[in-house]
Amino acid sequence: MDTESTYSGYSHYSGRSRGSHRHGERSRDRHKTRSKDSRSEKSVTINTPPAEPLLGDSSVQVQDDNWGETTTAVTGTSEHSLSQEDIVRITKDLEDSVGLDCRRYVTRAVAVILGLLVFFTPLAFLVLPHILWPEKLQSCGTACEGLFISVAFKLLILLLAVWALFFRPARASLPRVFVFRILLAVLVFLFVVSYWLFYSVRILDAQDENYQGIVQYAVSLVDALLFIHYLAIVLLELRQLQPCFSVCVMRSTDGETRHYNLGQLSIQRAALAIIEHYYCDFPIHNPALLSASKSRAAKHLAGLKVYNVDGPGNNAAAGIAQSQSRAMIAAAARRRDTSHNELYYEEAEHERRVRKRKARLVVAVEEAFTHIKRMQEEEPKKAPGDVMDPREAAQAIFPSMARALQKYLRTTKQQHCHSMESIQQHLAFCITNNMTPKAFLESYLMPGPTLQYGKDHWLGRRWTLISEVSVTSGLKDGSVFLLKCVDFSLVVTSKKIPYIQMTEEYIDPKSHKFVLRLQSETSV
Repeated sequence: MDTESTYSGYSHYSGRSRGSHRHGERSRDRHKTRSKDSRSEKSVTINTPPAEPLLGDSSVQVQDDNWGETTTAVTGTSEHSLSQEDIVRITKDLEDSVGLDCRRYVTRAVAVILGLLVFFTPLAFLVLPHILWPEKLQSCGTACEGLFISVAFKLLILLLAVWALFFRPARASLPRVFVFRILLAVLVFLFVVSYWLFYSVRILDAQDENYQGIVQYAVSLVDALLFIHYLAIVLLELRQLQPCFSVCVMRSTDGETRHYNLGQLSIQRAALAIIEHYYCDFPIHNPALLSASKSRAAKHLAGLKVYNVDGPGNNAAAGIAQSQSRAMIAAAARRRDTSHNELYYEEAEHERRVRKRKARLVVAVEEAFTHIKRMQEEEPKKAPGDVMDPREAAQAIFPSMARALQKYLRTTKQQHCHSMESIQQHLAFCITNNMTPKAFLESYLMPGPTLQYGKDHWLGRRWTLISEVSVTSGLKDGSVFLLKCVDFSLVVTSKKIPYIQMTEEYIDPKSHKFVLRLQSETSV
């Protein structure tokens, strides 16, 4: 039933006297005073615009469907009460976003400075003696000149290895620093400073004349830096390859669940890996489907309202009204027990409509592709100027399937995921690569991952990591954390992969041999 059942209590009037009128006026005055007090409470109500929903519960979405007959809109109320502390917190988050960009550039600048210091230190060890005391240096023999070639190639290898490992494009901006990166940076800095201290005390102050020893000292520095780079590969890349934990990722709105195996990672890096998997594995989040289910639940589970006209003053009338209201509520509860039948038939009707729209869409698309095949067969007979490219062919056949496609997308609540431009581009792509109608319809019949759709559905989405423990600590058995964005959140729980004990059982090959004895006499 579409309307809400409302039951009003009954009151018995003994007469219409002035006292009853005064009593009604006093009750109305009290109601007005109570409403004024409720309006005087300190609260801020913000109506979020449809284009930018503030919280995940808001379901105001308007889709511009100019490519069909009419425009469709899924509307609903979107009011959220925010306190002053929430507004201060939102302002602080905006300021933190500016600080994250600053921190990223500062980190990159520090890494570049440290890399230049590491690369130019061995060269400085070789050049400074020729500048400060060239007349005292001993001549460099063949072995010394061979060390020059060794230093040059090792520095080139070190430069390429550092560029490949540390100067890759950033995939994300994490809330905390990477502990192993900081550890390696501190180790390299202390290592280079210790080499400089030894060089300044034993070589610069003493003005060492053995230039071959100085060259060997620079070679030892380059060798040590190469070993540190190998340590960085082990800590940053190889350590996390072996799976140690099985994480369960569940979307909070619709319960979509996936499981992944992860290695020894910190919580923030595990969250980054889960978000990357989310964009590729999870179907796109569709709030329109959630709003439809909420409306059905609200309609079938609507509460009952009971009004008492006399108020709390008339005890006898209130008792009679209460007993009658209880009887009505019990009758309504018995009738409401059959609401699951209505829900069942509604879902069956919706599935029937989806199958009907799908059949019409399939027929329309097959006819359009048949027309394209006919046009391709006639192309050799046409003049060169009359031949259409795939984009023009897609625009020519799109109107024949636009109505059926739009009705299907509206029925399945996908109209906000596909625009006319994106559909025509996909159609032109299918025509160019000689795809079948089934290949064209696959993107619309089944919801795909988030990256399959336009950038406005995933580009610039900001995630918030919520964890009870430090995000730099490693994953443990039973760790739980949340990845929250505007529309929904991902609940992540981790379980440690158990230790597997495997034993071997030897089976003697002779144990499989048997003898078949046939009796010479047969029964008559």
